[in-house]
Amino acid sequence: MNIILLGPPGAGKGTQASRLESERGMVQLSTGDMLRAAVKAGTPVGLQAKAVMEAGELVSDAIVSGIIGESLDALGDKGAIFDGYPRTAAQAESLDTLLAERGRSLDHVIELVVDEDALVERITGRFTCANCGAGYHDSFKQPAVAGVCDVCGSTEFKRRPDDNEDTVRTRMAEYRAKTTPILPIYEARGLVQRVDGMADIAEVTAAIEAILDGQS
Repeated sequence: MNIILLGPPGAGKGTQASRLESERGMVQLSTGDMLRAAVKAGTPVGLQAKAVMEAGELVSDAIVSGIIGESLDALGDKGAIFDGYPRTAAQAESLDTLLAERGRSLDHVIELVVDEDALVERITGRFTCANCGAGYHDSFKQPAVAGVCDVCGSTEFKRRPDDNEDTVRTRMAEYRAKTTPILPIYEARGLVQRVDGMADIAEVTAAIEAILDGQS
């Protein structure tokens, strides 16, 4: 089974992809991760990408397609979860070709739908223990003892510098701009289904599982 997982940063795509990997043996294909891995491995397409990036230029669709092709070839009979690709109509067409060449097809396009204001609160309120990495939130999960990590007892905490409202809203706008061109393509083929990304993690997982099992 091959699916596209859509949703803005903070919607929980990474969490859900990890669950699908562990529970269904699928593999998350994130464009950024694949690029870095191909460059590190020194694959033919990875070497092309490295030369382009070292020249300070943007990696072309052709190179990205080549890297996705290499990644698909390495999957064997495992299903793919596409994250961050495709982002344009041309890339959507390219993905169809890449899959067809390998006897695969796209089964589902699942969008995690979020409320922008609630997502801003979710992201800007999060912080972690600087020592052990345990996660907390200003509104939803404070340490049992204020200023003391529940797990290791450290009193040092940190926040990601890009977890601020301006950055989050910019990311949301970028996501809308990038997904707007591809959704109609997949909707016309009856592939798009939406899940409430603001629900509890387990509820989101159950909704995705129901889609993949043909129960939704």
